[in-house]
Amino acid sequence: MLSAGLRLDPDTPMRVLLVEDDDGDALLVEELLADTGERFELLRARSVGEAIDGPHPAVDCLLLDLGLPDAQGIDAVTRVLDAAPGVPVVVLTGLFDAEKGIESVSAGAQDYLVKGQVDGADISRAVRYAAERRASDEARRRMLLAERRQRENARMARGLLPNPLTSDPRITITTRYRPGGPDAQLGGDFYDVIETPDGTLRAVIGDVCGHGPDEAALGVALRIAWRSLVRAGLPAPAIISALDDLLELERGDRFLFTTICDVEVPADRRSATIRLCGHPPPLMIRPEVGWLRQCRPVPPLGIAPGGALDEPTTVELPPEWSMVLLTDGIFEGRSEDGRLGMERLEDIARTYHAEGYAYGDLLDQLIHAAQDAHGADLPDDVALVKIQVRGRG
Repeated sequence: MLSAGLRLDPDTPMRVLLVEDDDGDALLVEELLADTGERFELLRARSVGEAIDGPHPAVDCLLLDLGLPDAQGIDAVTRVLDAAPGVPVVVLTGLFDAEKGIESVSAGAQDYLVKGQVDGADISRAVRYAAERRASDEARRRMLLAERRQRENARMARGLLPNPLTSDPRITITTRYRPGGPDAQLGGDFYDVIETPDGTLRAVIGDVCGHGPDEAALGVALRIAWRSLVRAGLPAPAIISALDDLLELERGDRFLFTTICDVEVPADRRSATIRLCGHPPPLMIRPEVGWLRQCRPVPPLGIAPGGALDEPTTVELPPEWSMVLLTDGIFEGRSEDGRLGMERLEDIARTYHAEGYAYGDLLDQLIHAAQDAHGADLPDDVALVKIQVRGRG
């Protein structure tokens, strides 16, 4: 199959595929290139079909005659470019067909040469220029694509990751988010923290399964719905049920689900009511490091027939405490002895907490430690929310 080459070594001969049915013209091109003294690997095809489907390796440039048994004129160019848009094309025209060469450039070829009016240096220069121009165009395309993705990610991140709305001076909220994978692709992780007019602290963290813009957009919708319903004064069970309904309406894939952890802390800060829908429990940091394993999970949103279930767990809290809400991307990476896992993450948190890391630094250290254990960027996106209460009023 026709494909573009990737010349990582500049000393490697340039591989050129000549698509020419006339043996005399093909021999002339071969001799002209040989006379230049430059290193070329010249391949041959006698038709567009053979060029596209033939068993040849990837090429750095394609020299294309416009009068072939199975394609004439611009049709030859468009067929080649449709089959392998990454391959640079230089068109060969007859003495009286220069206008077709110009039309070919308009159709996507990099250059054209008129047979009988060029020497080996002209062909060499045209081939190398075509390859360099195609590489430059591809680099520019990738740069523009990366910039567009960055803008889209930033816009989506603003929806997924809002500023916490709290006024109680005893409360400190710290958040971290890392996109997943080597391409730093946004996923469906989202969080939010709100203090209601009666002083109740409400927090949520969620994870829409999968990666990409669709999952991220759904995460934004769920996060905004949660904030709106909290501000409207709805109780937690009603909000979770409403999010389940919203997921059912908005998801494009009926197998897509969402996990959430919903936390409700009354104004006296003496307790926390936690609802887990398929989500990891909070990790307590103070007074002791450990998972809140007593929390009773129910299935994720989008799983239970008839709607989301409600199994709240209330835990008593000391005068000063802190907990981390997180998504499972932080512990689903690999380590030397297998999956990192919750137990290993708990040990890491205990170590760093004992060493007295600053409040925000602890979250950074958890992410860095998980990445170090994995040996690369974590494959899934990661969201962390730390809630700290310094005494009671």
